[in-house]
Order: sequence, then structure tokens, then C-alpha cells
Amino acid sequence: MKKEVLSLETIVGLQVKDDELYSKYRSEMKYLLEKYEGGFRYDFKIQETLKSETENSINRVFLIYFKNKERKLSFFADPEYKKIRETYFVPSVESTTQIAEYERFLDSN
Repeated sequence: MKKEVLSLETIVGLQVKDDELYSKYRSEMKYLLEKYEGGFRYDFKIQETLKSETENSINRVFLIYFKNKERKLSFFADPEYKKIRETYFVPSVESTTQIAEYERFLDSN
């Protein structure tokens, strides 16, 4: 059985302190994310953390994916993305915690 890499996925926890500004960030960066073959598979607002390996508080958890690592690196290095991030993400998010990163495989025979 041959395994084909379907995507590179990262699970991230955030402490969002301004929901309205964070929503604007998501809206503004969406077309760029799609341009780099990325997207979100899951997105949660959470009320309570029962166990955590970080001191950071977390009230938002999401899974972001890209076709591969190169696409992910290119997206985060894009000057337009950096401007959007500085304008909306930085003032709206108190902390960021990367929970996991892995390759998702598609099994094919």
C-alpha cells in the first residue's frame, strides 16, 4: 500500500482577546490562505481547558492545513500576509500555542 501526503496540518491554540478584530484578520487573510493551497479543517471556541502543557490560556483551537511545508512557509513569509497579521492578528491575540504538526496521508492501493 502506497501512502500519499494529502496535507501538512497544524493544530493551534490561541488566547483571543478581541473577537471582532480576530474575525477581521480571518476575513482579510482568507484569499491569501487559499492562494497558498491552505485552509481550516476545524475551528473551535472553547470555554474551559482541563489539561495543558503550556502556561498560555487558550480559548480558541483550530486546525490549519497546507498542501505541503513549502506552501506553509511561503504563506507566512508573504509580505501581504505579514501586513494583515500586524494589523489584525497581533492586537487581537494574547498568546499562541502550537499543539501539534503532522502530515496527513491518503492511503491508496
